[in-house]
Amino acid sequence: MAKKRLLSILGVLAMGLFVLCLPVFLLTSNLRWAVNEVRLYQYGFDKYQVGEETGIGNEELLRVAQELIHYFNSGEEFLQIEVSTEEDGLFTEREVLHLKEVKGLVRLCYHLQEGTFGFLAAFLAVGFVWQRRRFWPHLARLASGGSALTIALLILLGIGAMVNFDWLFLKFHHLFFGSDYWMLGPTDYLLRLFPAGFFSDCTLFIAGATIFEALVIGGIGFGFLMARRKKERA
Repeated sequence: MAKKRLLSILGVLAMGLFVLCLPVFLLTSNLRWAVNEVRLYQYGFDKYQVGEETGIGNEELLRVAQELIHYFNSGEEFLQIEVSTEEDGLFTEREVLHLKEVKGLVRLCYHLQEGTFGFLAAFLAVGFVWQRRRFWPHLARLASGGSALTIALLILLGIGAMVNFDWLFLKFHHLFFGSDYWMLGPTDYLLRLFPAGFFSDCTLFIAGATIFEALVIGGIGFGFLMARRKKERA
């Protein structure tokens, strides 16, 4: 009896964790895509006329983006990029230190994505081995719940961003960075390469992709449940 109760409690906890992990997995997956998508960097450079503002040519800007992506995925501690417009390198010491902090946050995102993926995969494997076909309705409900939670959280974030994106952006830096290296000046290249509008656009892209994925997953789960209910009534 006690063993059955313990298994029941563990099952409920695992299902709750599944619902919580789904939004984290979707969001971190899209964040990982954004960090590694050179076309997103190019989009920002073109939209905000970074080449004209910095005097750096398009080919060099593309190389800067590629070197940043390589840095975030490498074991290198510090990054310095050489460009034709600057003899001493593109970034100041303060910017280099901030990039190290950003890299730590990127790696945390990677670990969260990999960890939640591992749990979701293990949950699915155990569920199908344990319950076989009876697991499908449970999975459909959990997928619908996790998708609904994802959409609700992103809607709240979106409302906050529309009301005061600058405040959210500031709070984000205070929360995730322990130093003040992120407080850069208008002449620093990080701010000139990636203005606030670029991060606002990226936030919209990531949120939009995550909501779309949640709608697809939740729609499939909800559709399965409706079809099953209709079949039972027939």
